[in-house]
Amino acid sequence: MSIADQDRPRARRGFAAMNPERRREIARKGGASVPGEKRSFAKDRDLAASAGRKGGEASRGGGRREGEETPES
Repeated sequence: MSIADQDRPRARRGFAAMNPERRREIARKGGASVPGEKRSFAKDRDLAASAGRKGGEASRGGGRREGEETPES
């Protein structure tokens, strides 16, 4: 950042630029965009657990156990 940039106030962006009533209107909606029948993880614990395991395996980071080989980069 240059010295000239430090003197200027930063422009408000996103939610900070909205008026409070507009922010409340958006916040009120919460997760309403997804119908209840589509929220399968909330209803099926086993499905959520298996999806979490699948994501953990794909992340290449967590879940390694002692003695397992790691792929060479």
